[in-house]
Amino acid sequence: MEVAAPLSQVAAASATRPRRGGIGLGGAFVIAWRAIVGTPLRSVLTALGVIIGVAAVVALTAIGQGSTAGVTRNLESLGTNLLTVQSARGGGGGSLVRGGPRQTVTVEDAEVLANSFGDRVVGVAPSVNSNVQAKLGNLNTQASVLGTWPAYETVRNSPVEAGAYFTDADVKGKKRVAVIGAQVLTDLWGEDASPDAALGQKVRLGSVTFTVVGVLPDKGNSGFGNANSQVLIPLSTYLQRFARTNSTRGEPTVGSIYLQATDAKDLTQLQTDVTDLLSERHEQTDPDNLDFQVQNQADSLASLSAITGTLTLLVGAIAGISLLVGGIGIMNIMLVSVTERTREIGVRKALGARPRDILTQFLVEASLLSVGGGVIGMALGVGLAFAGQGFGISPVFTLTPMLVAFAFSAFVGVFFGYYPAARAAKLDPVDSLRYE
Repeated sequence: MEVAAPLSQVAAASATRPRRGGIGLGGAFVIAWRAIVGTPLRSVLTALGVIIGVAAVVALTAIGQGSTAGVTRNLESLGTNLLTVQSARGGGGGSLVRGGPRQTVTVEDAEVLANSFGDRVVGVAPSVNSNVQAKLGNLNTQASVLGTWPAYETVRNSPVEAGAYFTDADVKGKKRVAVIGAQVLTDLWGEDASPDAALGQKVRLGSVTFTVVGVLPDKGNSGFGNANSQVLIPLSTYLQRFARTNSTRGEPTVGSIYLQATDAKDLTQLQTDVTDLLSERHEQTDPDNLDFQVQNQADSLASLSAITGTLTLLVGAIAGISLLVGGIGIMNIMLVSVTERTREIGVRKALGARPRDILTQFLVEASLLSVGGGVIGMALGVGLAFAGQGFGISPVFTLTPMLVAFAFSAFVGVFFGYYPAARAAKLDPVDSLRYE
């Protein structure tokens, strides 16, 4: 049978006990520590459940919060204080055509919105897009051609890296000028091409030739479509040269209208005013069955934060279950340890140890296992969270979940270690000395 702490060590530790008997907390710590390091493999396996539980809680919460922060940054990079007007996905006028809602938002809607709110709106930018092949000589690439107004630069936080946007005069004149994304630049001009190299050059979009007047910076992967593959052109040119659909009123439609509010505090009221204005224009009387929808960026951010927060809490709670499993593992191994060390307990009691000294020793041992497992688990969790950067997720660490996971691991050790410790404390010294 295995004896975790040799009887000579027990006697030595007992020699330092106070006058009234027992070995004190320091002696209990020494014996518990020697028992743990004396059987390293069993100690690691005992604490493994706690290690995995704490690591999972730390890693999953950090990755979850990092994902939330990333989504928030991506949304804000598309423009702040933003309202988006789109055709309704159902309801009045929103009948399905080829799997999507019928387009009901028009260029005239955008013009009315641009002229109706004065200083409350920084800018208004309608947009409509389709996929085409962009060509330069023998090179070609797939691009998303987006027809819009010059205000798109401000409203969607999309400044150029080189050159300039097309102007209102270009829109009125239906000029064939284009602002290209970074991926289009790379595909057509090469990996090492300077943005200035494309300025003034001719590029074919489908069957139409355009002059490049601006180049957008690399926007990375925003998760909302590849902005680097976009080619922006005047909306009037798009409607003339590419595709045009009309509403039931005979007005040319667009996919979306973006409005940027001057003040974030006015965003909710502006949303209400835009809805009222468009309801009157579209002759919509039922507010629950409109043929358009107005989305508030702040509401979208709040909804996304709530969803990701709930998911993070859920996976954290699931990971916390492994802490309970780890606690049960500690209790089982401690029960085995009590049985294996029955003679040791008998010797300690014969040397003057009281039941509470035995209780303290085994509680300290269980606590050391769980606390040590918590420390290792936190370090492992941090490492796993940083490993998530390989998948494009930057972890965000906050102190609260880490402290909660660590405190819970310590509590697990005390809670599940108490029963084996109490059982050891109640052993009869005479029977313990006779135990084989």
